[in-house]
Amino acid sequence: MTETSVPSHEHSGGDGAGDRRSRRSKSAWLFARDLLIIFVIALLASVLIKTFLVRSFYIPSGSMENTLQINDRILVNQLEPSLLPLSHGDVVVFKDPGGWLNAVAEPEKNPLAAAVDWVLEGVGLAADDANDHLIKRVIGLPGDNVVCCNALGQMSVNGVPLDESAYLKLPDGVSAVSQEPFDITVPADSLWVMGDNRYNSADSRFNQEKPGKGFVPVGNVVGRAILVTWPIDHWAWLDNYGSVFSGIPDAPAPAASAPSGEADTGSGTDSAAATAQAAVSAPVLPLVGSSSR
Repeated sequence: MTETSVPSHEHSGGDGAGDRRSRRSKSAWLFARDLLIIFVIALLASVLIKTFLVRSFYIPSGSMENTLQINDRILVNQLEPSLLPLSHGDVVVFKDPGGWLNAVAEPEKNPLAAAVDWVLEGVGLAADDANDHLIKRVIGLPGDNVVCCNALGQMSVNGVPLDESAYLKLPDGVSAVSQEPFDITVPADSLWVMGDNRYNSADSRFNQEKPGKGFVPVGNVVGRAILVTWPIDHWAWLDNYGSVFSGIPDAPAPAASAPSGEADTGSGTDSAAATAQAAVSAPVLPLVGSSSR
């Protein structure tokens, strides 16, 4: 007769508890793995977006008031002008063409803070302290003849007077849109840019004695500012005021810009202009990806 032993319930219960612990451990590991994968994908996506699509900047000066206020955060579309052409009235962030900004000493940071900033800057969540960027509005495109001012104090582009009242900030009682008269023709692959706070912006007008003669190479443009993201009560899409520039006729083919080494004073910048320049603030752009002045 064969004896059949009955399995021990105590032993069986022990094995079940071990299996449950093993399954819980495996589930926790799978969950952690999935979280890590999601984090890496999000990180890569953020870096790619910052590199190729949009970039964040903060505004450290008042040269674009009242369109942009000091400490505003903005998003910049980097597809313009690399894939999409710029238009009159676009607000653009660009690298200093040379000598527009004074050198800014980098603040000292402890190693831990520097490491955290480096990571956040890489994914576009913090300013990268790029103190060589500015932000202005495009007034003249390649070939345009930009003149200021007529009897009403207006600026004209290719013979068409502009009513810029929708976005300009002028001193009380002043109607002229520039304290300095000028008559320039924009060379090929360049822009003529001006700040909306026209009497407090060291823009193209006040850099005509520099190597680039006040013009911004299109290649220096980082992108077009499209959105104010912070603070929340300043949230707004940035308009290029197409109706202001809608009547401008196409410009003739522009001439190539002169080599930077040639002696040329541009449109006759004199000591009065140099004195006025000293009174004008040049906004510095450290970037929330960066800053623009």
